[in-house]
Amino acid sequence: MLLAVSTVALAQGKGIYTCVDSHGRRITSDRPITECLDREQHELTSSGTLKRVVPPSYTADERARIDAQKKAEEALQARLAEEKRRDRALLIRYPNQAVHDRERTEALAQIDEVISAVNKRAQTLLNQRKEISAELEFYQNDVSKAPLWLRRKLEDNEQQVVVQQRFVVEQTQEKRRVNARFDEELVKLRQLWGQK
Repeated sequence: MLLAVSTVALAQGKGIYTCVDSHGRRITSDRPITECLDREQHELTSSGTLKRVVPPSYTADERARIDAQKKAEEALQARLAEEKRRDRALLIRYPNQAVHDRERTEALAQIDEVISAVNKRAQTLLNQRKEISAELEFYQNDVSKAPLWLRRKLEDNEQQVVVQQRFVVEQTQEKRRVNARFDEELVKLRQLWGQK
């Protein structure tokens, strides 16, 4: 019977499907085999060579699980490719430790310049505060007795001092972040430099 089916399929020029079912029997047909929907089937050409492998037909749950697994694998591959790209970019940017150290120094120097400018502004505000305090002495240091323009000048000075202090704190935190980033990069770079 199998020979007859094969002969008919060959005569018609259609493919021949073969598989081994769950009971271990080899089945051949001129169309996809129902008993082998849960496993691979081989479609052969009229000459008997492999034309293609027909994958199993999965249930909706199995397809969802396979799709989720495939997406997870693709995400992992994409993450690994991105990591390699980042590593190459890091090596191009920092071919050796001297270049890395120099860039760290420059980044920290820029922050130090900003902090220095803020400190100068803070000194100016302190001098203004001394002038305001000298004027307040005429009102026995009672702000409520001072004229409105002097009270506004005092409030403005106090607000600017707070802003400057906050800015110094932010810049100090930025220095910590820059150092942490460069430290993290250096650990990675030492591994990459060692692989050269």
